Amino acid sequence: MSARIPVLAALLLPLAACGEANMDDQAKARTWDKNAFFPKEMTMRHPVAGTVPRCDPAADVPQPARVTAALLDRGRERYGVFCTPCHGQDGRGGLIVARGMAEAGNLTADGVRRESAAELYAVISQGRKSMFGMGEMIPPADRWAIIAYLRALQLSQDAPVASLTEADRAALEAGR
Repeated sequence: MSARIPVLAALLLPLAACGEANMDDQAKARTWDKNAFFPKEMTMRHPVAGTVPRCDPAADVPQPARVTAALLDRGRERYGVFCTPCHGQDGRGGLIVARGMAEAGNLTADGVRRESAAELYAVISQGRKSMFGMGEMIPPADRWAIIAYLRALQLSQDAPVASLTEADRAALEAGR
């Protein structure tokens, strides 16, 4: 028993030195600070040769002038990755409610249909209500692609059968 006490004390002693960790109040170098550790006392360093640049999620990309099949395909694929878990494949709700999270907004609702593409872009970027911003995860060009796909998805919901082509009506009636 007495042999265990020094071992236990040796194990617990480092924990006593920890104190409260505060990541906001610690020694660190900021981008433009002088730093004697580096040559010319520059904290900001040039990238290592061969470094692959990362897309700046804050950089604005203009809205595409035209909606192309390639843009819609990219939007469908990105919507499937980033939006489907919350909004579902049809835009009316996904699986998150079953996981205990708040119900996501219905993307086919009239209010969302009335929003401009710029407003939808801002919502994807910065979030709204219980939706957190996805600007850090979704590159700007992909946000526009998602919006283009969302507009096509909105048009496809509740479309009158009479507005379909003969081939599409036949496929619908055949269950394809």
